[in-house]
Amino acid sequence: MDNPFTLFENWFEAAKKVELNDPDAMCLATVNASGQPSTRMVLLKGHDERGFVFYTNSHSQKARDIAQNPNVSLCFHWKSLRKQIRILGTCTPVSAEEVDAYFASRGRESRLGAWASDQSALLDTRETFLAKIADITRQFEGKDVPRPPHWWGYRVVPTQIEFWEDRPHRLHDRTIFTRKTDEESWKTHKLYP
Repeated sequence: MDNPFTLFENWFEAAKKVELNDPDAMCLATVNASGQPSTRMVLLKGHDERGFVFYTNSHSQKARDIAQNPNVSLCFHWKSLRKQIRILGTCTPVSAEEVDAYFASRGRESRLGAWASDQSALLDTRETFLAKIADITRQFEGKDVPRPPHWWGYRVVPTQIEFWEDRPHRLHDRTIFTRKTDEESWKTHKLYP
């Protein structure tokens, strides 16, 4: 197969049929200004030949890391399929239209939560957060909940995608697709397990 996006779609569709929770969960790794890596799980909210999209608060640690160093990695691990996909690439903001469309598709409580959360900031007690949610809920009572200006989306534009399949006796199958820019064609290679 010459197109990693087609292979990704095939594996992702299979994962959606067998993974009990969050087949769209992916580990996002960033690096902060001091060179310290940081990982966390985020949810894939869109993908196509342009890349892999997730959304977050632009004041969050991950967004601050990305602003300083846009080179990131993603990892999907589907234990039930015994497969994983590792992606290296550059993170870029998605268009405001994409962000608005996705935000509008979220449930009301999630949209209110986006206004109430100072993601990654220190919080004295859970009660403080719940009080802030109650206050935001009152502010938007009977009104549409617009997207907060600090809530944004990011696309990981891949330069490398590796597909790993578990095989007996640790004789795994690994296929890697690489390119230097998104204008280049993909090069495909096998890797030793």
